[in-house]
Amino acid sequence: MRIRNEELGVRNWLVHTLLVVICFMASMTPAMAQQNSDRISLGFGCLYERGLDVTLSYEYETKYHNAWEYFANGYIKWNECASCGHVCPESFWNNYRSYGFGFAYKPCVARGRNHHGNMRIGASAGSDTDRFLGGIHLGYEQNYTLRHGWKLFWQVKTDVMIKGEDLFRTGIVLGVKLPVK
Repeated sequence: MRIRNEELGVRNWLVHTLLVVICFMASMTPAMAQQNSDRISLGFGCLYERGLDVTLSYEYETKYHNAWEYFANGYIKWNECASCGHVCPESFWNNYRSYGFGFAYKPCVARGRNHHGNMRIGASAGSDTDRFLGGIHLGYEQNYTLRHGWKLFWQVKTDVMIKGEDLFRTGIVLGVKLPVK
C-alpha cells in the first residue's frame, strides 16, 4: 500500500515545525554555564535490532554533576516489506511502535575540565498501541560542555522492556542539551 502525497506532506510539515520550534528555543535560552541548572535535551539513536529511538527529556542537575531526568521516549522498529523486499515508507512507519514516560537517576562517575560522565539508571511505563509496557533503563552518558551552557552528549543505553516485542534494546544515542534558566 502506498502512502499518499497528503500523508507525506503532513509528515514533512511536522518535521519542519519541530525543527523551527527547536531553533526558536535555542535562540531564546539565556547563557548559563555553571552546574546545578536545568536542561531540556533531545536525543536520537539507533538501537539493535532495526530500531530508532527519540527521547525528549527535562534534566535537573544537582551537586557534582549528579542529575535526575524525566523523559518521554518514542521507539520505532522497521522491517522489510513483504511485497517489495526492501524497507519502504509503509514497512518503516507502520511496523512496531511504542512510547513511554519515565525517570532516571544519573550519578556522575567521571569528571573532567569540560566533560563529565554519568551512569543512567531508570524506569518507564508506556504502550505499544496494543498493550501496556514497562521498562528498566541502564546505560552510560558522556556530556561535553559548550559555550552558553549548551551540552552535547552521547549515550550507550540498554532498555529491558517488559511485555514488549523486543525484550532487550541496546544502542547509541546522540543529542543536545539546552539550558532552561
